[in-house]
Amino acid sequence: MPITDWPADERPREKLIQKGPASLSDAELLAIFLRTGIVGKSAVDLARELLARFGSLTQLFQASEAAFCEMPGMGQAKYVQLQAVLEMAKRALGEAMREAHALESPQAVRDYLRLQLGGLPVEVFWAIFLNAQHRVIASEELARGTLTQTSVYPREVVKRALANNAAAVIFAHNHPSGVAEPSRADELLTQALKQALALIDVKVLDHFVVAGNQSLSFAERGLL
Repeated sequence: MPITDWPADERPREKLIQKGPASLSDAELLAIFLRTGIVGKSAVDLARELLARFGSLTQLFQASEAAFCEMPGMGQAKYVQLQAVLEMAKRALGEAMREAHALESPQAVRDYLRLQLGGLPVEVFWAIFLNAQHRVIASEELARGTLTQTSVYPREVVKRALANNAAAVIFAHNHPSGVAEPSRADELLTQALKQALALIDVKVLDHFVVAGNQSLSFAERGLL
């Protein structure tokens, strides 16, 4: 049955207008993006198939063009649109984070980092540099691959902190395994960076481990 034949209060667009976007399921939100279905399948049916194929919205956003276009009804145009939506979301969250006091808006920081790092297939080390008022100066990728003290060089992090004239920094990296638990290597790296940055009077405020939609704070765990 096409969505136009559904009761008005069950149609995704009407439901969003009446109850707000938070009331919609992942499939309903994705169906609004898709706009139309194909013969024998509504946009919601297609959205459910996409989520079943890739496992989650995060994994769908991270899908390759080839994998995305293999799905019935999908193509390069839809893939490009999806990537544009993702980039706009990243930029909007980045703006919200930059406009707020980082310690007073921890959720904005978490949301930004989850969207930036959550679905990546390799480990990436990220830094958010802040001024003395804890407002964001810059957000940068510092390393990619297996993260150890030999791949994330403290002296290079110190250089970036000085280049940004930072007074504080928040670190983050992802675990592609999906487990948001810090390893012993993560703890050792954090302590090495903290000690190096202390020499130039830059404070490490937190280090987040991101895994999918989960994030763990070193500060909340008492690991700083």
